[in-house]
Amino acid sequence: QVKAMNFTQSKGNFNKNKVQTRFAGLGGGSASLAPKKYIAPTKKPKAGIFKSQKKISTTDFKFFYDRGDLPIVVDFSGAQRKVLWKVEDLQVLDYYHYLPIFFHGQRETGEPYQFLADKGLDDLLNAGGAKILPVLPQLIMPIKMALSTKSHNIVCKTLKKLQKLVMSAEGVAESLVPYYRQILPIFNLLKAKNLNI
Repeated sequence: QVKAMNFTQSKGNFNKNKVQTRFAGLGGGSASLAPKKYIAPTKKPKAGIFKSQKKISTTDFKFFYDRGDLPIVVDFSGAQRKVLWKVEDLQVLDYYHYLPIFFHGQRETGEPYQFLADKGLDDLLNAGGAKILPVLPQLIMPIKMALSTKSHNIVCKTLKKLQKLVMSAEGVAESLVPYYRQILPIFNLLKAKNLNI
């Protein structure tokens, strides 16, 4: 750092001998000639937008099944377990009440809830017919919640149920159009996840 600079006014030239400098050292810095250690650059943090939910909240299906309100049980009588309904005809069931509950059950990962929700929903969609279309607005929220988990198994299972829902009755596909704003954003986010295609 230059302390002062003196100019000789009589000659009009800069006098180098009059320049005074102070604090011209290394300022306490190391004078070693050894190469500096390599410090790896820090990675930018990831947004984690594709990560699945670590904890999935308790579903209505588990709540009602544990309370004994669902007319369905697991049948272990044969070599393979099956679903046993407590009613002879599924048409007598209130689809407005039960169908959304079984769609909520698609988020279940524990047993026997996962098995009952999966097979039970298939039976309801196969036997529903004209009773499915009036319940469609109540199914959008459970479908959206299942897709929002971003879990590979849950999303794939929900997409299969959505395909079966569209094929279960006439007019269901057209009636889903007003609800595209709720379910299509998840499709748009996961459209590049096509390794199994």
